[in-house]
Amino acid sequence: MSLEGKVALVTGSSQGIGQAIAIKLASQGASIVIDYRSHPEGAEDTLQQVKAAGGNCHLAKDHAPDGYVVQADIGSVEQVQNLVNEGIKHFGQLDILVNNAGMERRAPFWEVTEKDYDNVLHVNLKGSFFAAQALVQHLLDTKRTGRIINISSVHEELPFPNFAPYCLSKGGVKMMTRDLSVELGPYGITINNVAPGAIETPINTKLLNNPQELNALLKNIPLNRLGKPNDVASLVAFLASDDASYITGSTFFVDGGLLWDYHEQ
Repeated sequence: MSLEGKVALVTGSSQGIGQAIAIKLASQGASIVIDYRSHPEGAEDTLQQVKAAGGNCHLAKDHAPDGYVVQADIGSVEQVQNLVNEGIKHFGQLDILVNNAGMERRAPFWEVTEKDYDNVLHVNLKGSFFAAQALVQHLLDTKRTGRIINISSVHEELPFPNFAPYCLSKGGVKMMTRDLSVELGPYGITINNVAPGAIETPINTKLLNNPQELNALLKNIPLNRLGKPNDVASLVAFLASDDASYITGSTFFVDGGLLWDYHEQ
């Protein structure tokens, strides 16, 4: 499952799932464009771990993967396009896009503000759309194939009270993936979703520190544990590889069985 000679852009890769994905792809031989919005120290940590992972992937020194850090707000189309262009300029190509950057805002539906709605939809859906567009333009111009992998959520299927904009955005990503799989398939470009459930990441710090809420959630997970970022990263690495060349337009749930066993407490 080698990614030697490939270049991958992982949005939101300064921490959590995005960081784990960047490191995993580097361990398979890919060079990584690391994106961050507001955590430069996290991006630097990712860069050092990417270099270490690449150095351990048994490639010749002159072919060892590398990392490149770019700051970009994925909610801005201009910054997304610049992010892709900077990655191409630095490495000379881009083969894999992982749309990982995401955000959520908790509020009852009747209290959701326009600002919060726009922020969530701009990052989770609009940013993913235009990042994919920028990659596809590059691949078509260079007559090459490629991979797009969206980090969606079980909430592309599962209602999540008090997080309506988040659910809407992930539902949109699901439909984008299905639609683009048909449109991009003839060009050898695949697109798939990886949909995590409850994963141990900084976004879930409050949950992890609340034993009552955590235990209630675990009762809904047949495997009786939260996922690890690497559980998601391993599947992304497979979908980015040639081993997954006949897979497109699909969602793969990484949730310990949560989706099929969930019920409100």
